[in-house]
Amino acid sequence: MGTARDLMIGVMDRALGRPVAQGELSLVLAGAELLDLLGVGAVTLDGENLVPGDRPEPFGDPLLDGALAALVPDEPHETVDDWLWRRGRGLAGEYLTAFEAEGLVARPRGSWLRLRGDRPLPVDSPARLRAAHRWAADEPVLATLATFLRLRDDVPDDCPPPEEAARTVFGAVVEALTELDAVRRRRAIENAAFANVWRGA
Repeated sequence: MGTARDLMIGVMDRALGRPVAQGELSLVLAGAELLDLLGVGAVTLDGENLVPGDRPEPFGDPLLDGALAALVPDEPHETVDDWLWRRGRGLAGEYLTAFEAEGLVARPRGSWLRLRGDRPLPVDSPARLRAAHRWAADEPVLATLATFLRLRDDVPDDCPPPEEAARTVFGAVVEALTELDAVRRRRAIENAAFANVWRGA
């Protein structure tokens, strides 16, 4: 549990060296939430469709509770891909807002810190310590998600293969990231062409 939180904290700790785009991060956070919900049986997979299971007691984490509440309870059931795009819309910003409200991050103060930028940084806390332990331990799910964000080159060789449900989620995340990149490239080409038309007018 807490995979998305640990991922977000690790990303923020590494953001100065390897910044991550918000769109990519939001999609991967949605995938991390789904993996946790699958892990506790709050949802199961029927092929690529998400079928809600017995609703557990609230997790005590408003972000994960929000993910639980966002599951589509009735047929037709949502696909993993649809979930990633719907739940992932602006999700990185939601995590940042929640972290600031919980005192888990703070914006730099002092002249020398401002040189590092005004982006919030994780503060020392049990949450940061737990995330650091999971990152250092090469926890398989977290390590795999980190590769999708290019924060590491690959997963350790001794990582066990993921279960079928995790493979389905991982595959959907990769497809969503590829689609997002294609959309951005297409928009860049269209914008460049539009700019050329105006320069030639």
